[in-house]
Amino acid sequence: MRDPAGQNLVLAHGPYRAEVVTVGAGLRSLSYDGRPLLAGYPAGQVCPDYRGWVLMPWPNRVGDGAYEFGGRRLRLPLTEPERGNALHGLAGWVEWTLAHHDDTHASLRLALVPQAGYPFPLDLAVDYELTDTGLRVTLAATNAGPTAAPYGTGHHPYFTFDRPVDELTLQIPATTWCPMDERGLARPAQPVAGTAYDFREGRLVGDAVIDHPFGGLTDRVVTITDPEGRAVTLTLDDGFGWVHVFTSDTHDPPRRSLAVEPTTCPPDAFRTGVDLVVLEPGETHRASFTVAGGCVLSR
Repeated sequence: MRDPAGQNLVLAHGPYRAEVVTVGAGLRSLSYDGRPLLAGYPAGQVCPDYRGWVLMPWPNRVGDGAYEFGGRRLRLPLTEPERGNALHGLAGWVEWTLAHHDDTHASLRLALVPQAGYPFPLDLAVDYELTDTGLRVTLAATNAGPTAAPYGTGHHPYFTFDRPVDELTLQIPATTWCPMDERGLARPAQPVAGTAYDFREGRLVGDAVIDHPFGGLTDRVVTITDPEGRAVTLTLDDGFGWVHVFTSDTHDPPRRSLAVEPTTCPPDAFRTGVDLVVLEPGETHRASFTVAGGCVLSR
């Protein structure tokens, strides 16, 4: 029987083990010494809650699916119809081509064809590599068309410590955050100073309800720590300027995993233009991040 997530690609290096799937080039699981770092999903199951998704050619939402680019008015299919949004790009429910797989590395490729609402051909690439320092994920897109193309990207990992997120300490080196409207669309960025969204020094998540983008990063490392001092770190390269944090309040069960999503832009960038990447013909955009776990921080 065919797995709805496609081919399952196992990677292993030292204490790390990961599973990558060919549908959506997604990350199904990641563990350290047998302990899950990510809330994944088992073989034979359709990916729930966008877990481990690659978000291309835009992350998060485009309000009404409608935007203007290059003097054209374009409309994307509404994949979140209850809110009237186009959600998480066009590459998630597509079978990617496996370009390479060995014990520690998987490379997947997708030729994204021009289509309604996004008439721009892109050559997409995702690489996963396990090293001594953790799992490195690289997302790349090359404009294969004759005109400029709007673009953004991100990844959607849900971190887990097998306990409520209320008990976790979160540190985000972000100086700004975006309020969100009832449709999950970002309003203009505001300083985190003096708000409930200031996690620069690291503090308990507690009962905070978070589904917001954070920007103005002064450092590239986001850290999540449990009460025993075990930590997971997400280290971004220069290609990512934002992280979107979600406390999983609408999931079943709620608040058992914490999404920390590296993104190149906040939600609705196709309409607002905030940190929107414009890919010129033949141009490639590349962004990477690394997930490391298993360490115990000094207390």
